[in-house]
Amino acid sequence: MADKNGSTKPSATGPAGYSINLESFSKRLKLFYTHWEEHKSDAWGASDAMTIATPPPSEDLRYLKSSALNIWLLGYEFPETIMVFMSKQIHFLCSQKKASLLETIRKSAKEAVGADVVIRVKAKNDDGSTSMEQLLGAIRSQSEDSVVGYIAKEVPEGKLLETWSEKLAGSGLNLTDVTNGFSELFAVKDATELTCVKKAAHLTSSVFKHFVVPQLERTIDEEKKVSHSSLMDATEKVIIDPAKVKVKLKAENVDICYPPIFQSGGKFDLKPSASSNDDNLFYDSASVIISAIGSRYSSYCSNIARTFMIDATPTHTKAYEVLLKAHDAAIAMLKPGNKAGAAYQAAVSVVEKEAPELLPNLTRSAGTGIGLEFRESGLNLNMNNNRLLKSGMVFNVSLGFQNLQAETNNPKTQNFSLLLADTVIVSSEKPPEVLTAGCSKLVRDVAYAFNEEQEEEEKPNSNGAANNRDPFPSKTTLRSGNNEASKEELRKQHQAELARQKNEETARRLAGGGPGDGDRRGPVKTSGELVAYKNVNDLPPSKELAIQLDQKNEAILLPIYGSMVPFHVSTVKSVTSHQDNRTCTVRIVFNVPGTAFNPHDANSLKNQGAIYLKEATFRSKDPRHSNEMVGRIKLLRRQVASRESERAERATLVTQEKLQLAGNRMKPIRLPDLWIRPVFGGRTRKLSGTLEAHVNGFRYSTPNPDQRVDIMFANIKHAFFQPAEREMITLLHFRLHNHIMVGNKKTLDVQFYVEVMDVVQTLGGGRRSNYDPDEIEEEQRERERKNRINMDFQSFVNKVQDLWGQPQFRDLDLEFDQPLRELGFHGVPHKSAAFMVPTSSCLVELIETPFVVITLSEIEIVNLERVGLGQKNFDMAIVFKDFNKDVFRIDSIPSTSLDAIKEWLDATDLKYYESRLNLNWKPILKTITDDPEKFIEDGGWEFLNLEASDSESEGSEESDQGYEPSDVEPESVSEDDDSDSASLVESDEDDEDSEEDSEEEEGKTWEELEREASNADKERGDDSDSEEERKRRKVKSFSSKSRVPDRRDSKGGFPSKKPKLR
Repeated sequence: MADKNGSTKPSATGPAGYSINLESFSKRLKLFYTHWEEHKSDAWGASDAMTIATPPPSEDLRYLKSSALNIWLLGYEFPETIMVFMSKQIHFLCSQKKASLLETIRKSAKEAVGADVVIRVKAKNDDGSTSMEQLLGAIRSQSEDSVVGYIAKEVPEGKLLETWSEKLAGSGLNLTDVTNGFSELFAVKDATELTCVKKAAHLTSSVFKHFVVPQLERTIDEEKKVSHSSLMDATEKVIIDPAKVKVKLKAENVDICYPPIFQSGGKFDLKPSASSNDDNLFYDSASVIISAIGSRYSSYCSNIARTFMIDATPTHTKAYEVLLKAHDAAIAMLKPGNKAGAAYQAAVSVVEKEAPELLPNLTRSAGTGIGLEFRESGLNLNMNNNRLLKSGMVFNVSLGFQNLQAETNNPKTQNFSLLLADTVIVSSEKPPEVLTAGCSKLVRDVAYAFNEEQEEEEKPNSNGAANNRDPFPSKTTLRSGNNEASKEELRKQHQAELARQKNEETARRLAGGGPGDGDRRGPVKTSGELVAYKNVNDLPPSKELAIQLDQKNEAILLPIYGSMVPFHVSTVKSVTSHQDNRTCTVRIVFNVPGTAFNPHDANSLKNQGAIYLKEATFRSKDPRHSNEMVGRIKLLRRQVASRESERAERATLVTQEKLQLAGNRMKPIRLPDLWIRPVFGGRTRKLSGTLEAHVNGFRYSTPNPDQRVDIMFANIKHAFFQPAEREMITLLHFRLHNHIMVGNKKTLDVQFYVEVMDVVQTLGGGRRSNYDPDEIEEEQRERERKNRINMDFQSFVNKVQDLWGQPQFRDLDLEFDQPLRELGFHGVPHKSAAFMVPTSSCLVELIETPFVVITLSEIEIVNLERVGLGQKNFDMAIVFKDFNKDVFRIDSIPSTSLDAIKEWLDATDLKYYESRLNLNWKPILKTITDDPEKFIEDGGWEFLNLEASDSESEGSEESDQGYEPSDVEPESVSEDDDSDSASLVESDEDDEDSEEDSEEEEGKTWEELEREASNADKERGDDSDSEEERKRRKVKSFSSKSRVPDRRDSKGGFPSKKPKLR
């Protein structure tokens, strides 16, 4: 059997392959004795000796301090073993097999604490009485008044422990309980223990996320009848076989903490001792499901609990919101130096503020410490615990509401409870680390929409209550029967809630001086010391007074007043030559600080009294030499400028960690024959390369040793895999946190791709038949090549994803995102049209350059501009939370994509507004940053709310929704309808400059034109058309220009709504 602690450090192997990690034993034994000595009176009951007796093995799950000490100290549980710790001796009473293994620790114990190990072997048929008397004698030999510590709460089990308990009680020695001492000893975990806890939590999260949640969703969606106990059994089988959820942990090191818990149907028990009954899972409307699971790795525990709500009522959502805030507040208080009771006090404060009526239903603690024991005594997070928290402690933060009442008549939904639990590590260098955060507890991820039209017909009175429900987007909509009108109403309600949240968030950020402050000025450009020669003697000898170029020192030597004066080539702004008859004039213009386009740099500020040469002109009778020198100076100047530019780019780079190459233990994951964008510079032949995944990053290399790029895992912000569907390439794309250099280019985006189709040119101008065998075979080869490349990329992505799933990379939150083509739309993000595609966390365009990668979490709001009837296209303006960043625009989006984009933005919790005009965003953002308080007082972003402004304006004309061509008067025709793609909002300066021109070029009005046409008709005698007929023709002409594009498909129906993001 492998070492329980999973260590590869020095160990001693005993019988049957069992081994004790001697380094860990020595360190922990020394820690035990040091703690005993320092806290002898307050934690260890002033004990002079300690006796620990471990009971026989049992099939039941149990957590004992004696077993925990065995595992913590020796790596295994030693059943039916008595240990006695004294200052100079450590005694063991056990069987022969255990004694053989314990023989290996004699030397380590002597070196660590100076104690001799005495082992007494109990024969198979012996009750051990003689050996017990010898143990008691050894204790008395220390002192007649020796105080013996023992674990009082552990009831002796088995004949051996019962005999020892009787002899100890009748020995006359002073006995004291040392439970608190062991609680303090086990409370702070070392690095090895924390690794075990993290692995256990990773398994727990993976089972919950990839098995429990899908199992519940499948059961509810397919309306299966499944009992709580059967769900418990199925989940337990997955926990003890980690391979079923693709977790690479050895099954022999894994176990459950307790039988998984599933509760529903009004019967809830939030105690840790709760169990799953045989009732079927109840998932009708307004029902609640509680699930909790815990797993162990190398005997170290972890735990998670979540509550799922089906068709949540306002009571459900309010109570859950309060519980969520209270749970987060309790976790936030788990910091070194705080009292343990502060976590529960923080939760109580939230409940008192948000919903004081729920306080009686709150659980009496916020959880307990967790480790080798599922509930570590002395570490309860209740109001009365004043124990100080330390870095390295681990807690199961569990909080809930018990026996709440919902406004329903069904007894199975009337009574409900809520529970949340997470495994959390206390850290001194960063906020509390939630190890089970991978399983979301947000309302939108645990609230399920479960509406049936039949139920709505049976309960018509419930519609009012449903309309008042808080508009939270649910994670999954099951058997949804809502029509388009109700979806639009829900979307509007959700957007109103998002507007309120967004304004509050913006106010907090601006008040705190976060992103959005600043003067938008970049750093002052500096240059290094420009030194061509350090000494006059370094100047090259000159035979004649003529312009010379020193390539080595990058200097120009100019003859001035009979001497050769050197100038660094970087000081030259321009150099030109002009030939006139027999002479040639060379003009050299220098950079002079303080003039236009030449700001002061570090040199000019340091030498403010210096005199600068602005220009020098030379005349030569040798035009050939003059032209040659001008060309060489220009070439050297370009080379130096390019080198300095690259050096400046590299100076701003963030230092990356060094790539650790895969060794013998780990073979690198390879993907060959890839091209890279941006490409390497230089004139060398472009070569394909291989991408390899190593220990802590990727390496892309080509046969050219100078063409190599390293990408660290820690520097990856987003990773995308886009297989070729309608595109010509399959690609992997990485958006980075910090810039890196690819060749001589500084970039945040690195892409590796393969072209899935070869460019084929048909020789001969004739068209080939669709039934041409060669054509069919060629298409088949292209399909096979595309599928093969996509599969190779998918295999590489899967292997890397497994690598990223290891505990050391969990904090990086790395995952390959795949664009969702069904949600994509066409637009113009830069200068050319492109297909924009959302992913779960970004909006991307990865085919055309420059690439577009917009992180959704960094978006403040989205404004849809030029939205109105008659417009074939509209624009999207994306405003970032960092107001110093320019607004990103995507222009010329087809109006047919408007509804799908609105639905996508709403599903991703992004607040959007609509406007009929393009806005000039730079002055708007400057106004906000200059006076954020006034921005908040004026309603925040609500100045963009088109509906609100229309409803508030008095005497407003018809809204766009009520537009019908037959109702429009001829005078109301807008001149803007003919300019779909032009910007309709110009700057004030442009308006002032163009006022006079507009007055001169302004055409005649409709009334004037109509009057002239009528007079002309009368002169010709052609006045048969009536006024009504002319008006009808005019309206018909207008409506044909501004007709809304027909969205029906070829079958005459309207296209279906695009699915929401999951």
